[in-house]
Amino acid sequence: MSELQTFPTKPRLKPTSKTPNKSPESKYWKSFKTNEISGLIYSITSIDFSPQSPHNFGATYGSSLSFFNPHHPFSPSEPLSTIHSFKDISFSASFRSDGRLIAAGCNSGKVHVFEAKTRNQLRQLKGHSRPVRFVQYPNVDRLHLISGGDDSIVKYWDVATETSLSDFLGHKDYVRSGCCSPVDDNVFVTGSYDHTVRVWDVRGGGNSSAMMVNHGKPVENVVFLPSGGLMATAGGNVVKIWDVIGGGKCVYTMESHNKTVTSLCVGQVGRDGGEESDRYRLMSVGLDGYLKVFDYSKLKITFSMRFPAPLVSVGFSPDCSTRVIGTSNGIMYMSKRKKEKVEEERKDLGFFQYREEPRKRVLKPSHFRYFHRGQSEKPRGGEYLILRPKKVKLAEHDKLLKKFRHKDALVAVLQKKNPEHVVAVIEELVARKKLFRSVLNLDIQELEVLMLFLQKYTTLPRYAGLLMPFANKVIKMRAEDIQASDSLKAQIQKLKRATQEELQVQQSLLEIQGIISPLMRIAGRR
Repeated sequence: MSELQTFPTKPRLKPTSKTPNKSPESKYWKSFKTNEISGLIYSITSIDFSPQSPHNFGATYGSSLSFFNPHHPFSPSEPLSTIHSFKDISFSASFRSDGRLIAAGCNSGKVHVFEAKTRNQLRQLKGHSRPVRFVQYPNVDRLHLISGGDDSIVKYWDVATETSLSDFLGHKDYVRSGCCSPVDDNVFVTGSYDHTVRVWDVRGGGNSSAMMVNHGKPVENVVFLPSGGLMATAGGNVVKIWDVIGGGKCVYTMESHNKTVTSLCVGQVGRDGGEESDRYRLMSVGLDGYLKVFDYSKLKITFSMRFPAPLVSVGFSPDCSTRVIGTSNGIMYMSKRKKEKVEEERKDLGFFQYREEPRKRVLKPSHFRYFHRGQSEKPRGGEYLILRPKKVKLAEHDKLLKKFRHKDALVAVLQKKNPEHVVAVIEELVARKKLFRSVLNLDIQELEVLMLFLQKYTTLPRYAGLLMPFANKVIKMRAEDIQASDSLKAQIQKLKRATQEELQVQQSLLEIQGIISPLMRIAGRR
């Protein structure tokens, strides 16, 4: 019977966390270390990575286009160089497939083409009458580029001759975004503030689009997914996935942002992103300050992160090592993947990493030292490891419970002033049906300690379900002793006051819920 209480008491009322276990992919995204690039003053209108190593990225803000090297050993947050050739606001930087040229639009309606290495301006494409918000080179084609602007016109340019080969007409409002197909350089898509997204084919001319879908809200951004058969559009607080091959059917609608989604980007999870590695993810940022990572193969959000400012642009490097997010207040958040120390050490070792350590002598069962091995020797196959049972360390109240001294156990745990241990002992006494007998045996001083605990913790939500009825029972059982003691009367008054305050708080919360619920229903209908 003395072995009834062997293990320490633990509270059964302890709340369990509702947050799921961290998945390998969540750990992967959290392994990016974020550095702040400040002092750019203006909103970061676009971010684009060079497709060629070392994957520098360009960012447009104000009347400037700056280049950064995220792998710079000394100052990755300092720009390598900055182009100030724009007379007004610059938009939509886009590298060519070989990384040698970069193009960007501006508020004056021109498309500027620069040499990425020397930053010299090579071409100025003039044809738009209003600001050019979207510029992009095709996936492979190095001779042409596509642009769209606030004049609702989409142009297909011959860069060498600075001439517009085709004007694509169909949008009735600002064209703010677009994307070239990753599988066919003749196909591209554009999004407009007229709520429509149009798929164009340069071989068909600009008379009509090959396909049109209605996003339902002004389209801020549109991207093709890597297969070329799906595309994602962003407008309002909604991101939609469309089946291009299937005639423009909406596959999925994501409404996880609270405010307007401003930019989309496709990135690839690295090699060590868990079982879901080597998969592409859709990243979205919005004015609510959130970055969302969406696994469109499973139609679920796998990671979410909050930033302290409205987000307007996002980019992800082709080598999966760098993520850059631009804000509306001139700050960029550049996140780099932490490298494994082991790999760095191996690189530093050079040819020394091929040296082998001397092998230890293996003892055979025929050798007498085989039977004198110590505890540090690891067992081999076929051997059995016999361990002594670990001695369980019990607290004072657990030792008293083991000896069936129930009242003493309750007093001992109350003196330690740890609410979780007190609740655990109360639950154990309830299971043994000894709780009320222990309360009856308490003297006046011990009862004061119990009432002080109840006064402090009874109104806490995590303990209220157990302690509220217990406190009520204690007051009824020891009513005579409470009437005879002024200190106990004072504690009862404090407990009553705390209970009334908690009831008022709960009543206020119910009133607030009654006000908010109809508003949420109305918002859901819209």
